[in-house]
Amino acid sequence: MAPEHLVKSFDEELEKLNAWIGQMGGLAEAQLSGALDAIAQRDASIAERVIASDPQIDKIERDVAQHVIRMLALRQPMAVDLRAIVAALKISGVIERIGDYSANLAKRSLVLGQLPPMRSIGGLERLGRLVVGLLKDVLDAFGQNDVEKARQVWLRDEEVDDMYTSLFRELLTYMMEDPRNITPCTHLLFMAKNIERIGDHATNIAEIIHFKVLGVELTEKRPKGDNTLAKVEAR
Repeated sequence: MAPEHLVKSFDEELEKLNAWIGQMGGLAEAQLSGALDAIAQRDASIAERVIASDPQIDKIERDVAQHVIRMLALRQPMAVDLRAIVAALKISGVIERIGDYSANLAKRSLVLGQLPPMRSIGGLERLGRLVVGLLKDVLDAFGQNDVEKARQVWLRDEEVDDMYTSLFRELLTYMMEDPRNITPCTHLLFMAKNIERIGDHATNIAEIIHFKVLGVELTEKRPKGDNTLAKVEAR
């Protein structure tokens, strides 16, 4: 058995790593919610705050990477400890991407705010709020090592896909009805795709949690909604 002070020291380092992930997750969740508020309220000041907060997430990701390298080099962890460290590293990268997508939403909201209001904003906001809920749940699952909660997030990916597909078709209809809608709807299409990708990243985190806790991959086929758009986008 390892000396008690070494075990305690390792636990403290792992707790520090998990705290950073929790901090990153909270920032990313706030970023996404803020970007949605900026879109709904056409508020440039909110959008600017979201954009300005992105480097903070990037810095924490770098801190996580450096801490992981140090722990691997000095502790040489195995089994569940190794999975916990690698999971934190992977999740930090996923959260960083979520932050980037949220910042992109905020940037597009600045452009959209200069254009006439679109009625389809409501659909985008509903999609966004659904994904905010999934992100919150999966971050809670990480903090609690709750495999079932993570799996429930993973299963709801289909719901995100279906809502995204519905919004995509709605926006295309507006574009065909009136050419003046093409520019704002194009921005909304990119924004909807960003939100859908954040939903995918939430399910990626759920998969990482499952492996971290149980040591096995999720073997079920990930549920997907209408895949028509996926086929089109792949071309």
